[in-house]
Amino acid sequence: MQGPKTSSFVPSLFHNSIRVLCNANTSEGFKPSKDASLPEINLFTGEMTSLGGPSPSKRTTLAFFAGRLHGHIRSLLLKRWKNNDTDIQVYETLPRGVSYIEMLRNSKFCLCPSGYEVASPRVVEAIYAECVPVLISDGYIPPFSDVLNWKAFSVEIKVKDIPRIKEILMGISSSHYVRMQRRVKMAQRHFVVNDPPKRYDVFHMTLHSLWLRRLNIRVADYYS
Repeated sequence: MQGPKTSSFVPSLFHNSIRVLCNANTSEGFKPSKDASLPEINLFTGEMTSLGGPSPSKRTTLAFFAGRLHGHIRSLLLKRWKNNDTDIQVYETLPRGVSYIEMLRNSKFCLCPSGYEVASPRVVEAIYAECVPVLISDGYIPPFSDVLNWKAFSVEIKVKDIPRIKEILMGISSSHYVRMQRRVKMAQRHFVVNDPPKRYDVFHMTLHSLWLRRLNIRVADYYS
């Protein structure tokens, strides 16, 4: 997560390179035309876990989040929704015996608020569980957004609208939700880690992002 800060200290590196960053924060100098956003992936065992989840009709929770309290966005989320609504299940620590993965798999929407950094591994975790990601952040550029239409398979909620999360999600019709969830399943292969890499997986998508930006870089001597 030190990439943005480290590269900013070296002007020639900052201006003459394509940076591939998990922390794709426009407020910290991330430039979508030049830099590439990399999905943050947390593989607990170093291996891929099972992908997929129940059909939309079998998902009993409207929205779910569990995670440590850090950053002002999560503070706002927990203050408003923790223990306040059975449809919006927000936890700092899950109750004993409750599976995080199963909660993802049984939720229609998975809340993905920024912490200290704009990126969160919950975005990819939601996609793996075929749960529609709800991006709650300021200045975050989602991965591969030059190729993927994130509006087709995710929901973006502004920080100021955190109190309206339930209203916004309930306002999405069942038919529209089913289409979004189907598109999550279609987009899933672009976030999968394979060894060796396979066509269209996260490795190839990252290379494609670099290839698209190669013409936007003009090398110059910033010390002259």
